[in-house]
Amino acid sequence: MGILNTLLRAVTWWHGSTLNTQFFTWRKGQMVGEDDQGNIFYRNRDDSRRWVIFNGEAEASRVSPDWHGWLHRTYDDAPSEKPLGHKPWEKPHQENLTGTPLAYAPTGSIRRAHPVERRDYEAWTPE
Repeated sequence: MGILNTLLRAVTWWHGSTLNTQFFTWRKGQMVGEDDQGNIFYRNRDDSRRWVIFNGEAEASRVSPDWHGWLHRTYDDAPSEKPLGHKPWEKPHQENLTGTPLAYAPTGSIRRAHPVERRDYEAWTPE
């Protein structure tokens, strides 16, 4: 499996970082920090480029708002250097669950295991 994994990493991006990204990170990347999901964030020496190496599936919604702001230059300081103050009413970051079994399904949805019968709706029938 070692050769197959190397080949997959060379030509695909959804199995982790590609070999070119790993080589660029090894040559020019300076690790800035890591989030609670294990994603590692890098920048180059003059801070003209910032990027993330995902831990597992490369899904953009897995990046927390703090790190997203740093990646898009909303914040100059990385959250590992200067954490943002969070309000007590803020919920912890959660990735996008669309398309997974944990996705939200409203009460009458056929995606629910046990759909609830609606009594507040009557279908229209022509006379």
